[in-house]
Amino acid sequence: MEWTSYLAPLLEGAWVTVQITIYSTILGAILAFACGIGKLSPNILIKSVSVAYIEIFRGTSLLVQLFWLYFALPLVGQAIGIDLRFPPVVVGVAALGLNIGSYGAEVVRGAIQSVAHEQYEAAKALNFTPRQTLWRISLPQAIPEMMPTFGNLAVQNLKDTALVSLISLSDLAFRAEHIRNYTQDSTTVYTLVLFMYFGMALVLMALMKWLERFVGRWRAAGR
Repeated sequence: MEWTSYLAPLLEGAWVTVQITIYSTILGAILAFACGIGKLSPNILIKSVSVAYIEIFRGTSLLVQLFWLYFALPLVGQAIGIDLRFPPVVVGVAALGLNIGSYGAEVVRGAIQSVAHEQYEAAKALNFTPRQTLWRISLPQAIPEMMPTFGNLAVQNLKDTALVSLISLSDLAFRAEHIRNYTQDSTTVYTLVLFMYFGMALVLMALMKWLERFVGRWRAAGR
């Protein structure tokens, strides 16, 4: 087979990879802010849940998390009489989002805690509530500091999407393995896949750099 005949199925798989990356990154960002802020909460329940989530998902393998959600969770649901079987795409997005969110939560926590103590003293002097302090003082200064690390996490998440092929999700890695098994042309197939992942990573890095500059201008404008 000509190598050009590999492109159509690989591009279809790449589109699946792009979608999984987008959805899981958005989910991860939401969890990162929720649990990063939650870890600093004075509410013991919120703080405990946030800490438990962060430590569990940072302390275990993404591959094991993926397999547990796909293979073990339905058995748990069956034992308690609840249907917990989900499509592979849902499981893949959930596993990736939960994993990247746990790392992102520590980035959010660290960035908020890096805001100068004098800023909090000024907020207290202005009689700001904790919520006003968070939204008007902490986050506007902390978010620009988070962006470079968030960019790295987003690229890492893109690369981690290759694992979802192990639960029969027809992403780029799955399509590549299928073609390789059929043609035995490992060198050509995986060279194409390597460049496709690299190209997607370049686009994602450019997008994150633009977002980083946009946030920087937003802070400089005092918004």
